[in-house]
Amino acid sequence: MRTELHFSASDLALTRFAVSPMQEVVTSLRAVACSPVSALHRRWAGQVRERLATAGPAMERLAALVPPTGHLPDFLNPAPAGFSPTLTDELAAITATGARQVRADLDILAAEAGGRLPGALAPLHRDPAAHLPRLAADIEAYWALALAPYWARIRALLAADVFHRSRQAAEHGTARMLGELHDTVRWDGTALLLEQRHCAVTRLNAGSGLLLLPSVFAWPRVLTRVLPPDPPQLIYPARGTAALWERQPEAAGRTEALAGVLGRSRARLLSELDSPGSTTELAHRTGLSPAGVSQHLTALRAAGLTSAHRAGHAVLHARTAVGDSLFGQDGQACAQDAPHPSDRLSGR
Repeated sequence: MRTELHFSASDLALTRFAVSPMQEVVTSLRAVACSPVSALHRRWAGQVRERLATAGPAMERLAALVPPTGHLPDFLNPAPAGFSPTLTDELAAITATGARQVRADLDILAAEAGGRLPGALAPLHRDPAAHLPRLAADIEAYWALALAPYWARIRALLAADVFHRSRQAAEHGTARMLGELHDTVRWDGTALLLEQRHCAVTRLNAGSGLLLLPSVFAWPRVLTRVLPPDPPQLIYPARGTAALWERQPEAAGRTEALAGVLGRSRARLLSELDSPGSTTELAHRTGLSPAGVSQHLTALRAAGLTSAHRAGHAVLHARTAVGDSLFGQDGQACAQDAPHPSDRLSGR
């Protein structure tokens, strides 16, 4: 199916970009549940699946709420109020969702599951107001395990994509920018043509303007969310996603160069943090003592090169955007997006 989203001058004036943590939460939940995992995200999934296995009921509820195929609840992706809301901002919007919307989304999930809602979601359907805070806590737990240690890298890539698109619009016009978002998206001068849609997206069932959100985990699909009075959301694959999880080929040489500045042990640790890990894991990977790893990480964190993220009983250490830049990972890489049939975020 092809659908057309028509634009007025006002709609074009209200078109904007945003970077949404919840968008990456929802799409990454689906990505990590795939079997087999897409080759693009296999390295990331291999690192986080073992951690997620410790999350217990929280992951059971989230897996039921974000199934591998079909409907993705609209209330999980509120329209970002600004360019870069925090996860806390978006969770506040989710917990404020009215019971009618929550139940409408859950009813669709039940219909797609043969008329029966998964038992893990029954309490949320029965009393949304009482159980939305628990859902927010589940999302925070997932975020700490699967996304927080990588967020500096992910956000840098998403911001770089927005910078590229904004510059493209400034230099060549909005029409060209819209026309180059994805192979299944085309601008004809008055409307955005969306190919291979499961459901029509029109101004009759959409708010004004357009909200463009680059995404790492939506790749290679284009997703849409339509829930008036919010502007329609178009979630498209960010440039550079294909290189996001790759180890830089020049990392060994850079580690040697950094050793002269940071010392060999700290440079080695910083290199190892291409894959986030706990103090114990890093000690095993580097051969350093846990006490030595802890001391070096404290110094690297004070210099702004690493960050620490509590995940249950463990603390995961990761490189910051500044640390990544020392290894050439600045989010500026460009990948060719493979064409793929589009999905609607709502799945209906």
